[in-house]
Amino acid sequence: MLVRIESQKSGQVRRVAALQKKSRLRREEGCFVVEGIKMVLEAPAERRETVYASDSFLRQGGEEQLGRLGIPYTEVSDQAFRAMTDTMTPQGILAVVRALSWNESDLYKKENALLLILENLQDPGNLGTIIRAGEGAGVTGVIMSRDTVDIYNPKVIRSTMGSIYRVPFVTAEDLAEVPARCRRHGIRSFAAHLQGTADYDEKDYQQGCAFLIGNEAAGLSRTLAEAADELVKIPMKGAVESLNAAVAASVFMYEAARQRRRGSAGKQQKQVKTGQI
Repeated sequence: MLVRIESQKSGQVRRVAALQKKSRLRREEGCFVVEGIKMVLEAPAERRETVYASDSFLRQGGEEQLGRLGIPYTEVSDQAFRAMTDTMTPQGILAVVRALSWNESDLYKKENALLLILENLQDPGNLGTIIRAGEGAGVTGVIMSRDTVDIYNPKVIRSTMGSIYRVPFVTAEDLAEVPARCRRHGIRSFAAHLQGTADYDEKDYQQGCAFLIGNEAAGLSRTLAEAADELVKIPMKGAVESLNAAVAASVFMYEAARQRRRGSAGKQQKQVKTGQI
């Protein structure tokens, strides 16, 4: 334990509370807040700035756990901790973490890249779910527009369930230029669009590819849609016209994952038959 904080008026308490609420402050300080034992423990140790633990958390075994793991922390009274948290039922532990960083150009160079290009998504839950589902599907990177909801928004962070630490992401100054950059690296871009000329499962995603997903209400802008290599759609029954952005992104990502698993299995079987392995 480093120190103990009693008062809700503590400068550290006020700073954490402000980081939870203000995206501008998160950008200025290059920090964000994660809550819960899973998110704290999975944070890269070199990026954990400060860990805060409440009295209740420490009494219920947290002190022993943090001590065993060698994680330094600041003890906070339960009252002060409530002023720092963004959740209705806090677990009693949170951490200030230094912002993560990746290079956009590196995302295009990954072998058999599987990218998501997100334009102006506004719902924190959607963005967090996309990051989490993306990790499960094997996405190699996420590229977002400047007007997409702050990825360090507490609701986004919670929705990622830790995937934010492992899925590379960047913000592009001009998203309309991204499909062309993809093309130069042999990555084909597919825009999820109601005017798609083919169903999503009719295309081949086994090689480098990128999926373009638009704003929840407006969809993709005309400029970005026209920049894509192809427009593809998810066929609908009933009166449904479109899907939630996170659901649509997941449909595309997991179709790509399915094709790649199938292709990998088929290649292996062929090698076995020919005696190559």
